[in-house]
Amino acid sequence: MRINRIAFIPAAILIAGTALPALAQQTAVYPSRGQSAQQQSADESACYTWAKQQTGIDPAKVANGAPQAQAQNGQRVRGAAGGAAVGAAAGAIAGNAGRGAAIGAVSGEVAGGIAHRRQERAAEAQNAQTESAQQQALASFHRAWGACMQGRGYSLR
Repeated sequence: MRINRIAFIPAAILIAGTALPALAQQTAVYPSRGQSAQQQSADESACYTWAKQQTGIDPAKVANGAPQAQAQNGQRVRGAAGGAAVGAAAGAIAGNAGRGAAIGAVSGEVAGGIAHRRQERAAEAQNAQTESAQQQALASFHRAWGACMQGRGYSLR
């Protein structure tokens, strides 16, 4: 039994970009034709480059991809300030600027909170879509890399 020849995810991939932690957790490589560790490392590197060229996917860029979208902060404060200004103006016309400002501030804060929650939901949806696209890209790269390694005489699990 040649346990020392089983390699969990190619060192070349980790060196080439430290970009495929999911691949590293999923793939075991075994040299079916008795390839040396040095030959396996060279083949892994060559397959990494080939898969990158064939798919147009750079796992390092995918793994470090787009930053997470976030909702803006401060909408409640801006809403309250804007509402207070409008309320004060309306209240001044009605004879009670202070009461109008208070009502406007509360209304503006509520509107700002609603806007913030909408942005949070939109950001969550965008993040889920981005993550899904990244997973699909990495899966495409992994299939190409695996096909190359199998073509060079390695068993993959």
